[in-house]
Amino acid sequence: MRHTPPLPGDIGLTQISGTTGRLIRFGQWIIGDGSADYEHAFLVLPGDRLLEAQPGGSRIRSLPRYADGEVLYVCPAGLTEQRRAGICAAATRYIGVPYSFLDYLAIAAHRFHVPVPGLRRYIASTRHMICSQLVDQCYLDAGVHLFADGRWPGYVTPMSLYQLLATD
Repeated sequence: MRHTPPLPGDIGLTQISGTTGRLIRFGQWIIGDGSADYEHAFLVLPGDRLLEAQPGGSRIRSLPRYADGEVLYVCPAGLTEQRRAGICAAATRYIGVPYSFLDYLAIAAHRFHVPVPGLRRYIASTRHMICSQLVDQCYLDAGVHLFADGRWPGYVTPMSLYQLLATD
């Protein structure tokens, strides 16, 4: 479901330019997430703000920073105001959470069924999150399970959010 303008609790999906964006896009393609150009996810908050994971740690920023970019706003159908408020409240608990590019390798190992003992426990214990993990965890904390397959938030990519919410 798409909204104009975006509502608190919506998920923004967008591109990342440069080498980093190309690497993420290639990585998502190689693990079977498709080839659409969405390498970054963020969560819309009240007051024209957003929460996003960044290499320096997750932070709240101004939503208009993406006003000139190509952003697809999505959310699950039937998301209530109460759930939206819960998702946004959960988001505030994740300010400053570190980022880890290693999580992309962990996701690839999981998708290719490479046996790495303790992989999920390691990812959870480091408290690092990439952008899509952060968004999915905020939803999960508010009692909204985005993925019916029981997927753990540590295994969510921006493209898996796109496939779930934007292709209906």
